[in-house]
Amino acid sequence: MDARAQDPRLPALGELLAVLARLRADDGCPWDRAQTPATMAPHLLEEAVEAADAIRRGDDAETCEELGDVLMNVLMIAQMAAEGRRFDAGDVARGIAAKLVRRHPHVFGEERASEPSQVLRRWEELKRSERGGAPRGALDGVPAALPALLRAFRVGEKAARVGFDWPDAKGPRAKLDEELAELDEAIAGGSRDRIEAELGDLLFSACNLARHLGVEPETALRGTIDRFSARFGFVERQFGGRLEGVDAAALEAAWEAAKAATGEAGDGARGTERSAD
Repeated sequence: MDARAQDPRLPALGELLAVLARLRADDGCPWDRAQTPATMAPHLLEEAVEAADAIRRGDDAETCEELGDVLMNVLMIAQMAAEGRRFDAGDVARGIAAKLVRRHPHVFGEERASEPSQVLRRWEELKRSERGGAPRGALDGVPAALPALLRAFRVGEKAARVGFDWPDAKGPRAKLDEELAELDEAIAGGSRDRIEAELGDLLFSACNLARHLGVEPETALRGTIDRFSARFGFVERQFGGRLEGVDAAALEAAWEAAKAATGEAGDGARGTERSAD
């Protein structure tokens, strides 16, 4: 007997599949029966974002729960497809398992790879060969629907995999200064379209720098937003929840107190620290 059949996790997956089938049965849940893959797609995206956030915060209990929500959405969509005799959860699992075996010849075959970069290059080569037909561009696999910050990061990654990249972080760091200077020129000129374009270039350059530094810009920005939100809440509480009419000096002092309360006191009162620090 296949050793995988003895995996103790399989009964739990079978139980979940049975629950989902019951929800979709003729006498099941009216809400679940009314759903379609199209209506479930936004829920899948939302649950994936919530799972990623739980992972970022290192909350194991919540991560487990949110991953369950993601899995439920995936299997519910597969259940709907099975009802239409298009495919089922087994097809989904077999398909991804086969793809992982194909795309990891250094694990399941005779090839060798000792560095992650080698694995990524080979992955892209195998993906291109599997597609067949006319070659696609290196960036074609990046979904246009991704959040812009994440899309910028993935585009930079894809371009780098085919050699379009700086050799180290010095390149994108210098580019950041260059784009900031161009943004200053655009602001001085007053053209809204140019300001928008130059600001976009600056943000894209920041994503490239983050990639070279080994930092996920989405994660970095979420951390900054969390810190700003916590400090802003602290400031609001100092003034009874109303900031209208409070003078700038008092706001600055309250902001520094908020930073001190979170263990990150600054060395000066600057508006830029209030907005992002």
